[in-house]
Amino acid sequence: MQLPQPKLPPYDVAEWLKKPFQERLKWVCQAWAIQGYGTPGGVYAVYLIKIVFYVAVWLFFCGFSQHLGGPSTIGTWWHDIDALKRAVLWSMAFEVLGLGCGSGPLTGRYYPPVGGFLYFARPRTTKAPLFPRLPLLGGHRRTPLDVGLYLAYLALLFRALVAPEISPYHVLPIAIILPVLGICDKTIFLASRAEHYFSVAVCCLFPLSTLPAAKAVWLAIWFWAATSKLNNHFPAVICVMISNSPVLGVLRRRMYRGYPDDLRPSRLAHLMAHAGTLTEYMFPALLAFGTGGKVTLVALVVMLGFHLFITSNIPMAVPIEWNVIMVYGGFVLFGHHAGVRFWDVSSPELTAYLLFALVVLPIVGNVAPRFVSFLVSMRYYAGNWAYGVWLFKGESLQKLDKGVVKSAPLVQDQLRKFYPDLTATALLSKVIAFRAMHLHGRALNELIPKAVDNIEEYTWLDGEIVGGLVLGWNFGEGHLHNEPFIQALQAQCHFAPGEVRCILVEAQPMFQRTLSYRIVDASQGEIDRGEIAVSSLINKQPWCTERDT
Repeated sequence: MQLPQPKLPPYDVAEWLKKPFQERLKWVCQAWAIQGYGTPGGVYAVYLIKIVFYVAVWLFFCGFSQHLGGPSTIGTWWHDIDALKRAVLWSMAFEVLGLGCGSGPLTGRYYPPVGGFLYFARPRTTKAPLFPRLPLLGGHRRTPLDVGLYLAYLALLFRALVAPEISPYHVLPIAIILPVLGICDKTIFLASRAEHYFSVAVCCLFPLSTLPAAKAVWLAIWFWAATSKLNNHFPAVICVMISNSPVLGVLRRRMYRGYPDDLRPSRLAHLMAHAGTLTEYMFPALLAFGTGGKVTLVALVVMLGFHLFITSNIPMAVPIEWNVIMVYGGFVLFGHHAGVRFWDVSSPELTAYLLFALVVLPIVGNVAPRFVSFLVSMRYYAGNWAYGVWLFKGESLQKLDKGVVKSAPLVQDQLRKFYPDLTATALLSKVIAFRAMHLHGRALNELIPKAVDNIEEYTWLDGEIVGGLVLGWNFGEGHLHNEPFIQALQAQCHFAPGEVRCILVEAQPMFQRTLSYRIVDASQGEIDRGEIAVSSLINKQPWCTERDT
């Protein structure tokens, strides 16, 4: 079987393999700067087809409504609140099935191209419980009860989607079962994009307040996403994203101060970062207080352009369908229903929930990110999130492959089904570049010597790859592959001391100036921890520790 051929790095991969690690890192970062991941056009076409499928199935479920029409009359009913409810519940199902964020080749899923239900519906796969020692719902291996709850969750979602009208009667069981599933496995809760879709589902339990409360959810997402970009990390995100863009290749070299030897963000990258942050503050402010007319129309057009820009650049983890529903919901809530005010929530219970979910949790997640998922905090792709790098020595990687129940082989083996060994190696090396070129990734040059004596003896795998391979879902959430996850794998794989070393870096807390890190041996536990000043990373290249003067 063959996949479209990727764009290979502009160097001989066999020769690259012979170089010392720091030189290999430099070469692959320089390759990313001018070609990104090297994704072939045919892969992008698959993601476009997936969007069509996502929208088509939503239209199919709208056909079950007693008052919505079919595709031919969509102009008369697209703005109906029942249509929006079906979009939200279908998005929950789409994501938790594994079809949305974190699927396909751009997230390290080649064969099979999805995780999701292949893991969540399979007993004895690894899970990430909220309370590992909790009787019945805890533990790190998925039980028949876990599988039953997951299947019941899917059944309840589809039950609501085929109802003549989605009422609180249909939504309440969903609002109950998903938090229970979250206690069993944080992965399923996060994979459902609960910070968005679950919150809207809760809003649907209060029919008189559904519209204003849903507006509050949309506004909170934009506001906190913009707030998360108020840091030194975001310009590097712009560089990495534009370098990987299939439509803005002409700007790639201009993202850097002096390609190929100076890959710090250029003035243009900084300008684009600031402009994007300002835009993400401005159009929601206009929509929040607008009541229709030209100002609202302009704000909606800017909102559309903002999300089209994100989508057209195909960010890694590919949250494409999420951007689609953000645009659709924006036009429904702030366009057609512009006269509804987001503060017109009449239920005290719903108000309390919204304050907790949309204000308290994001504040805690920004100030103390180690306690709250960056998704729940709505700190989206701003370059400041927890991450991990796993270093495997000798045959320890095979222990991982054989020691856990999973539905996919190692990514290396997935790639070898479609590409020669050197091509597979080149693609995996780009993941190293992706991590190193973010600002927080530049800390690795200081941390790797603390973790291992000789990096040449180890195989590097990003924590995202390890977490996705074992848990069935990955979307930038470093807390899914931290110490509890390491302990779960150690119990199954029995790594020897020194075989697996994990570098875990936490997000930078708001109002603080450092990144905290831990270095963990899978067998022996934590061996080092400390802080790194973010200011010390700004003038460093992705591949070295020396300051560029």
